[in-house]
Amino acid sequence: MSALGHYLEEEGIPAVQISLVREHTVALSPPRALWVPFVLGRPFGAPNDTAFQRKVLLASLRLLEREAGPVLEDFPEDAPHTDLGDAAEGLSCPVSFPRMKSEGTLAEQLADEIAQLQAWHDVAVKHRKRTTLGVTGLSPGEIGAFLGSWLARNPTPTFRQGVAPATALKQATDELTAFYYEAKAVQPGRHSIAEIQNWFWLETAAGKTFVEIRKLAAESPDPKMKGLATLSLVPRAVDAILKTEGKA
Repeated sequence: MSALGHYLEEEGIPAVQISLVREHTVALSPPRALWVPFVLGRPFGAPNDTAFQRKVLLASLRLLEREAGPVLEDFPEDAPHTDLGDAAEGLSCPVSFPRMKSEGTLAEQLADEIAQLQAWHDVAVKHRKRTTLGVTGLSPGEIGAFLGSWLARNPTPTFRQGVAPATALKQATDELTAFYYEAKAVQPGRHSIAEIQNWFWLETAAGKTFVEIRKLAAESPDPKMKGLATLSLVPRAVDAILKTEGKA
């Protein structure tokens, strides 16, 4: 969409976009963009909340008042918490999973956790007949290994030629987050976004991994890595919770 915006502007058509991945938008510098700190796949925030969606839409359209760009503004609010409308109520899986391991290195815990959740994710894909995974081209296990190499301070080469380390790291963390959310949403009962978010960041090895990687990114001399650490690796609302829990 960023590239398309340039073509539209060249034809005299003012363009504005809503961005979910800030790093991509910064790199492509579209004419006008509004970055929103929402879950991937929900550029207007909460489903069925027309008042909040209108607020996002108006904020993006106001950028059309800017005659010159590129313009990139951050939407100042997080999305309201709502139930996942497409989660399977009462859907259960016949497999009985053991608890996530609490021993070993964080990378080992992450690998075990991903393996435990894979069957749930398979159920989710079968039920929903779709998934948001696929951007990196890696399996969840391979993403876990990639992030584990960062924890060991010996990051493996990026998984796609020409992709900057910060961009690769952002894509990997976004995709693994989607894997966890999709797997959790299909487990028995109904789960709100708030519940899944708290589970992910406060109870999983993946959440701990992201927090540790953010610390490494903040120490990096690469400006893009520092930007990743301060802007998008950990959502603002989550960061406040982690600080309250003493886990930031």
